[in-house]
Amino acid sequence: MTTVLAGIGHALGFAFAMLWEILWALILGFALSGVVQAVVSKRQMSRLLPDDSPRTLAIACALGAASSSCSYAAVALARSIFRKGANFTAAMAFEFASTNLVVELSIIMILVLGWPFAAAEFFGGLSMVAILALLFRAFLRRELVEEARRQADRGLVGSMEGHAEMDMSVTEGTLWQRITSARGFTAISHYFVMDWVAVWRDVAGGLLLAGALAAWVPERFWQSFFLVGHPLVAMIWGPLVGPFVAMLSFVCSIGNVPLAAVLWNGGISFGGVISFIFADLIVLPILNIYRKYYGMRMTWFLLWTSYVSMALAGLAVELLFLALGFVPSQRQAIVMEPHVTFNYTTVLNLVFFALAAVLVVQFMRTGGPRMLRMMNQPAPPGHGGPSHHHGRS
Repeated sequence: MTTVLAGIGHALGFAFAMLWEILWALILGFALSGVVQAVVSKRQMSRLLPDDSPRTLAIACALGAASSSCSYAAVALARSIFRKGANFTAAMAFEFASTNLVVELSIIMILVLGWPFAAAEFFGGLSMVAILALLFRAFLRRELVEEARRQADRGLVGSMEGHAEMDMSVTEGTLWQRITSARGFTAISHYFVMDWVAVWRDVAGGLLLAGALAAWVPERFWQSFFLVGHPLVAMIWGPLVGPFVAMLSFVCSIGNVPLAAVLWNGGISFGGVISFIFADLIVLPILNIYRKYYGMRMTWFLLWTSYVSMALAGLAVELLFLALGFVPSQRQAIVMEPHVTFNYTTVLNLVFFALAAVLVVQFMRTGGPRMLRMMNQPAPPGHGGPSHHHGRS
């Protein structure tokens, strides 16, 4: 019993220490995301994504990168813009970009895994969207899209519906005027808090699972599972098995990064790490939401095309970065020991705690709790989502 309790304490200590290491970056990332969402209107997205041309897919990636990194909100928003007339392939490109090309994910990856992984995530994300678009063009039939559209128009509830519909963007004036206006500041605070609410379970789950794996799973198990003794086979095996590990972990978005650190230290290949992080959009809860949104046939289509795209993109990044000499030779991802010291991380955490407090106070003063209750509720028919008008500013 004592050994079990000690193991639990050790796992919790790992989880807390890792959270402390990345907390300031999470706050910074969501604050930047809130700023972008406050000045970029979601209402124009459907009209900007009419087809699957390279130009439209590039716009979809740019819009996705400017959106929230919450996987559930990204999936709900993709359905929303699809229902409003966006091309299905473009909507999926937007969805993939909104969880793999966002700034907060890059910051966390740099801190935990190092800059080569963040660069690989970006280039691999673009490659994944390109591969997905090619697969859609080759295999996606019009009748399947129409069947998916009919299912989408039924409006079955998935997750984060209200959050996906929310549009509080300010479009009047210069960029600086939008950000510094009372309405702009209020919108930033609302996006900041709601994005946190959207992902905290994934972040907490990822940290706890990473702590448990780091504390209890011996390194020799990972080395055997990832075929470390056979480097060439391991290079191919990693991108193939990475998405399956992610699917079974049930963790989405940023929560995958601490897990990726444990897997990298355990022996998974460089490309395997990337494909593992990509797979937040095919975890089992997301697949169930696809079933509700688009029907079973489209769910299976999205599963196999997404998996192939993720595995091929992971392998492509592995080969490219290996050729460039960017694959780290040492496996030293941050899986923190359970202690906190006063250093630059502590100072940054205190500074960004203050920023978070200011945004939370503004959120509470401007009707935030009422809107928060709407996050998991679908918008009424004909309603554009929660309004950006508030009683006080």
